[in-house]
Amino acid sequence: MPLSKRCPSGSRNLLLEIYRRLYGHYGPQHWWPAETPWEVMAGAILTQAAAWVNVEKALANLKGAGALAPRALRELAHQELAALIRPSGYYKAKASKLKALAEFVGRYGDDLAGLFSEATPGLREKLLEVHGIGEETADSILLYAARRPVFVVDAYTRRIFSRLCLGPGGDSYPRWQGFFMEDLPPREGLFNEYHALLVRHGKELCRKKPRCHPCPVKNLCAFFLSQNGV
Repeated sequence: MPLSKRCPSGSRNLLLEIYRRLYGHYGPQHWWPAETPWEVMAGAILTQAAAWVNVEKALANLKGAGALAPRALRELAHQELAALIRPSGYYKAKASKLKALAEFVGRYGDDLAGLFSEATPGLREKLLEVHGIGEETADSILLYAARRPVFVVDAYTRRIFSRLCLGPGGDSYPRWQGFFMEDLPPREGLFNEYHALLVRHGKELCRKKPRCHPCPVKNLCAFFLSQNGV
C-alpha cells in the first residue's frame, strides 16, 4: 500500500508517546554542550552544515586563542578568525556570520541577560535580521541559550516524522514548528530534550538509509509497516 494512504488522521497525540520511547531508548542527551550562552550562540553558527565533532574543534581553537567572546571576535581579523574555525567548514562564510553576531550582541553592551530579557517574538525577529541566522539557527539560540520554549526543526525532524507519516509534509519551517508547538506542552526542557533525541535518532537509526529493526518507534512508523507488509 502506498505510504501516503497509510497516514493516520488525528494522530498528533502520538507526539508524547514518541518522545517517551526515544527517551527510554537513548536516555537524556544533556544538550547543548557549552559552558556559556555565548558559546551556544557561536556553536549554533558553527554547526551549520557541520558535524558536531568538527564544531568542537573550532570552539576549542577559539578558546585556546582567547577569542570565544563577542568583543574578542569583533577585534579579531577576519582572516585569523577564519583560520581558527576552519575545522567547521565554510570557515570564511562562518567567520563573517560570527562577526555579525558579535556586532549584534555588542549593540547590547555584550549583555546577554539584557538581550534575553526581550519577549520571544521580538528577540526572534531581531536574530533573524542578523547576517547568517536563519530560522533553525535563531530557534536554537532561543531554546538553548535564552532557554525559551521554542521548538527547533531540522532535517532530521522532517525525515523522521515524514516516515512516521505525521506532520504537515513539505519543507515549510513555520508549519513544521507549529505542528509541534500547537500540540506539545510549552516547556523548554521538553523541547530541548525532544530535539536532541530526534538528532540522535536521525544519526543512529533513522538515517537516509534507515536501520528500522532496532528502532523504538517502528510499530508506529508507516514507513516500517509498509516495508514489512503490515
